Amino acid sequence: MRIVIAGGHGQIALRLERLLALRGYEPAGLIRREEQGDDLREAGAEPVLLDLESATVEEVAAHLQGADAAVFAAGAGPGSGAARKDTVDKGAAVLFADAAVRAGVRRFLVVSSMGADPRHEGDEIFDVYLRAKGEADAYVRGLDALDWTILRPGSLTNDPGTGLVRLEAHTGRGAVPRDDVAAVLVELLETPATAGLTLELVGGSTPVSVAVKSVAGE
Repeated sequence: MRIVIAGGHGQIALRLERLLALRGYEPAGLIRREEQGDDLREAGAEPVLLDLESATVEEVAAHLQGADAAVFAAGAGPGSGAARKDTVDKGAAVLFADAAVRAGVRRFLVVSSMGADPRHEGDEIFDVYLRAKGEADAYVRGLDALDWTILRPGSLTNDPGTGLVRLEAHTGRGAVPRDDVAAVLVELLETPATAGLTLELVGGSTPVSVAVKSVAGE
């Protein structure tokens, strides 16, 4: 299975690519700079040079052609201003979803954020970010051509993964290692019955595979 990941050089994406490669998948990551390619190759992924802030739907769809699933894991990053929250966290997500529809890729995962809400109020950068993520999530949920799952992790850490999480429609605030976010994404990709779910994720006491099967009703 070929899995195309937007934001392929991101911290979660690199972890996800490594896990997918170990399981025998063929991950491909979209990157903005050629020098990022070596990190993807080291993780077992194919680097694809494409800037989602300037690409057309047709250009993105060409790279999604024949893929079995798509994962949106891109983000403007903590040092970016309000404008890039709109162009990346919202605009690129919408573009990637439209391209998946154009390419006929039904399975579509979004790495969102806890608190994402198109009606979120406030003028701080993080408020703009939560609105942008919320608007992107709402757009994806409106696309009947996608079997989407939206994952909203809590505060991300670089602590080693524990493999133990809390995954529910509403978990309450909490932190979660990026390792465990990547592990949950793999299980979601392998569990089609999670399509149509918006899930929050924090550290917990349930093994990842059990947590995903539980929300899938399996």
